[in-house]
Amino acid sequence: MKTEFDILLGIDMETDIGSFTSEYEGVQHGTPRLLEIMAKHGTVATYFWTGHAAENNPATVKMVKDAGHENGCHSLVHETLGDPLFPLPNNWPVFPFEVEGRIREATRIVEEISGARPLSFRCPRLWGSTQVTNVLEKLGYEADVSLPLYFYRKFYHPYHPSKDNWVEEGDLNLIEIPNFCDLAMESSDPYQRDRDQWPLFRTESAGALLAKVDSFIEFVKAREVRPVLAFYFHPWEFHPMPQGAIDYGEAGVTPRPFITMNCGDAACREFDILLVELKKRGGTFKTAKEIASNWK
Repeated sequence: MKTEFDILLGIDMETDIGSFTSEYEGVQHGTPRLLEIMAKHGTVATYFWTGHAAENNPATVKMVKDAGHENGCHSLVHETLGDPLFPLPNNWPVFPFEVEGRIREATRIVEEISGARPLSFRCPRLWGSTQVTNVLEKLGYEADVSLPLYFYRKFYHPYHPSKDNWVEEGDLNLIEIPNFCDLAMESSDPYQRDRDQWPLFRTESAGALLAKVDSFIEFVKAREVRPVLAFYFHPWEFHPMPQGAIDYGEAGVTPRPFITMNCGDAACREFDILLVELKKRGGTFKTAKEIASNWK
């Protein structure tokens, strides 16, 4: 018998390769491919926009809205708003006094460009915090999809966070939707990143990601809770990205090979397979706002 579960396809609308470039080739060329695949399978998603991405790509924001998807928010310029989970060069969190102003301004931009106030949020890199959830509550957000389950390994279902600790249950109206991972496997990484879902669909195959999906569903089913699978993807994964070193004149960056491996056609093929198999397993695609509404 099929297991009934909910699926949140979260698409993080940011510069190419996350923080490694300042280009929007992925937003401009990868987004239409994503929308085409989703339309083919009748699925919905939440597109989390940085304020800068929305401001610089207004036609794509409208394209997403016209296709029936939810436009959410993803900070102002893909900065670190929350608690860092592991060291990254030149990625110190913004000062605490900046957090509310940045989220407020990003919200204003996304609302102005999309024509609707965003109600769903995701922190860059899934690095959230108690301060962030309290700010989101203050601004009227209904869903936050920031919690990386691979790191915290608790709350395998949506929950109301505490105003004093975002990884404890409390009485905020906001719903925290964890990003799923494989909770049953043995990890060999100090930060538990090998439990995570990303970017397996692209670096290995849709089948490799589906193995984690199946493990998570079985784990949650055993606890008699309806599974909610929150995914995270990026539009730049669906358009060819530069390989190797990226030169900026005075300096350069060289992303690890897995970061840009198989972006473009291969990612589109595997994403298509993933959607087919998720539907076969009994999944229902919902936006973050819809899932939050169901769990209130």
